[in-house]
Amino acid sequence: QVHMVESGGGLVQAGGSLRLSCAASGRTFSNYAMGWFRQAPGKEREFVSAISWSGGSVWHTDSVKGRFTISRDNAKNMVYLQMNSLKPEDTAVYYCAAAPPGSLVTEIPSYLYWGQGTQVTVSS
Repeated sequence: QVHMVESGGGLVQAGGSLRLSCAASGRTFSNYAMGWFRQAPGKEREFVSAISWSGGSVWHTDSVKGRFTISRDNAKNMVYLQMNSLKPEDTAVYYCAAAPPGSLVTEIPSYLYWGQGTQVTVSS
């Protein structure tokens, strides 16, 4: 089992940056692909970014390509989401999640474990 806690959210002006962190517990953390999702008010939760267990493969939704970077440190059981050039439409609660190997990492049902989320608000 993997337990995760997100941090690093906050209020930032458009064009600014934030770095989200996800601290995971569990001896098998390095076995899981990790993903970031977000949910804006009144909208469904959506995929943002994912990274394979080794860090060798990453995926991003089109709207964040070139602006967001996902990374992980398996020695520290940490996953990060560096968010640059933030836009008001990036405002949402951001969730960290873990998926077993071989999963479709862009799909919510693939993820077995979820954090509680951290709020990101981008003002115009």
